[in-house]
Amino acid sequence: MTGVPDGEGPDAGDEQHSTRAEFRAQMHQARVDLERQLETSRAQFDQAQERINARTGRNLLVAILIGLGFGGVLLLSLLVVKELFMVFAVVVAGFASSELAAALRHGGYLVPRIPTVVAAVAAVPVAYYGGAAGQLIAVLGGMVLVVAWRLAEQAVPSVRAASSSSRGLARDLGAGIFVQGYVTFLATFAVVLTAAEGGQWWTLAFIIIVVATDTGAYGFGLAFGKHPMAPVISPKKTWEGFGGAVLSSGLAGVILAVFMLGEPWWFGIVFGAAIMLSATLGDLAESLIKRDLGIKDMSSWLPGHGGVLDRLDSILPSAAVAYAAFRVFG
Repeated sequence: MTGVPDGEGPDAGDEQHSTRAEFRAQMHQARVDLERQLETSRAQFDQAQERINARTGRNLLVAILIGLGFGGVLLLSLLVVKELFMVFAVVVAGFASSELAAALRHGGYLVPRIPTVVAAVAAVPVAYYGGAAGQLIAVLGGMVLVVAWRLAEQAVPSVRAASSSSRGLARDLGAGIFVQGYVTFLATFAVVLTAAEGGQWWTLAFIIIVVATDTGAYGFGLAFGKHPMAPVISPKKTWEGFGGAVLSSGLAGVILAVFMLGEPWWFGIVFGAAIMLSATLGDLAESLIKRDLGIKDMSSWLPGHGGVLDRLDSILPSAAVAYAAFRVFG
């Protein structure tokens, strides 16, 4: 007599089908729960990001990624082939001078952009190979070029009419000279410093301290900031953030002085404090310039950062301080 084997009858088939259905239902529910958790986490992340952006005025994630990219290029240029830093400085000086010239034109100053950028770019290799003397000659030559170009433009009737209706020729000339003094002169201090024997380590050290200053000020200001430091010039800066900058720059200065520059620990405190002050003043100075011109950022070329000059505001004056320290101690 032929029978149905145990476990293979109609009841067993129904039980297996029910088990598979329950398993599929559980998997579907698990996927739904996972998607819901991911959506909740993403919403919480977006809300936190919006709060940070509202507090800082920047897209933090994009800013970090761009900062890491620039940091990688900078390290490559300083630690592998120093001449690459000259190329890096040419690009940065060209963009920064163009940004400032455009911002000044937005504010009513007729600053010729072509000679401004040419002078800034040409000054970098001259300073790199010519040292401090080459730097001075290049900057003065750039000022003469910009002034001569602007005077030549004055012969054009349309330009002459625009000048008379804006701030006047004298102020245009002063603005053109200012760009060379602010961007080209200060930026080439880093070039001359890097070109010197062992100077690349000092360049790297002062840039690290500037980054530590900005990071400490940002972190402490975001976490504890309540008392505005300069509300008229830069409303987001607080005294709590300044305290964070003091601590982070001092710590970075001591570590770099002992392990990178071969200097005593007390030099690291002095060096860190000097760079911190120059970086803070440079940041406030650029904020004042932008406030007077009625703009938020120098440009929008770097998402999360604004413009190239917005990232150099702390570095430019600090380069001069670092070069002076190198001449005395290095």
